[in-house]
Amino acid sequence: MLGLYFESKDKYIEKVSKQGEELRLLAKGDGVEIMTQRFQSDLVFWIEPGENESLMEFFYIIDGTVAYKDNGNEVKLNKGDYFYAHGLKESVHFRTLTEVTLLYVASQPVFHYLSNEIEVLSAMLKKVEGKDMYTHSHGMRLKDFSIKIGEKMKLSQKQLDILFYSALFHDIGKINVPDEILNKPGKLTNEEFEYIKKHPGDGAEIIKNTFLREAVPGILQHQERLDGSGYPNGLKDSEICLEAKIIAVVDTYDAMTSDRPYRKGMDPRTAINEMKSLIGKHYDEKIVMTFEQVLRDEKII
Repeated sequence: MLGLYFESKDKYIEKVSKQGEELRLLAKGDGVEIMTQRFQSDLVFWIEPGENESLMEFFYIIDGTVAYKDNGNEVKLNKGDYFYAHGLKESVHFRTLTEVTLLYVASQPVFHYLSNEIEVLSAMLKKVEGKDMYTHSHGMRLKDFSIKIGEKMKLSQKQLDILFYSALFHDIGKINVPDEILNKPGKLTNEEFEYIKKHPGDGAEIIKNTFLREAVPGILQHQERLDGSGYPNGLKDSEICLEAKIIAVVDTYDAMTSDRPYRKGMDPRTAINEMKSLIGKHYDEKIVMTFEQVLRDEKII
């Protein structure tokens, strides 16, 4: 029948996948897009304000459970529940408590916006982690721990949003570092270390012209230290943004506790104690102590 369409459950127009998430465009017409979105358990996802205030986004939970915080209280939404955004003023984040499948309907085209830039950046990040065999899933671990610190510090939804992408893509600038330097088992020469020192600035350059541009300071400054001994600009204490200070703590911890060809990863308790000895010199006290509590909550220490 003209104007009526039937498709099988595995048919779709286009899809984009990244770590733990898949988005499928099922149908579109007159500006409306109908999609399914699938998430693994224990992931954070965001609903962002649209560029056009008339945008409405509707989400129906086909399967699974998600949670969000309303005035500090956790609210759970289950199979059959739904939520929608219209005239949203600030980002709202959700956490998947199980594997989740959503029916996602947008009143204006959003699939290309969600897919193209994120897909390119995610592919670039995957390539970076493929270049450095010892940091597989490093960005995901940093993102997860950083968000848990941010939540304990009661950061705003907007700050959590910026922190999420800053942490996830903090090392994307390593795409320009030669493989032999990233994987060198011994100490780097001064010339080799100069390549490494460029990666925060290169990462900021990659991100600055995307919709994630607010993550630029966190990416650019994540190797700075409170006493000015970091790079690329030798910033001190108040000159360093909060996102970068959080990433610096988690990044160092992950490096210390990860195995390398020339050493075994440090015990988590030993690592956090060593970082505590550098409070005020390299790391912010409140962030380190909050991270220690996160590790306790996760029963890691």
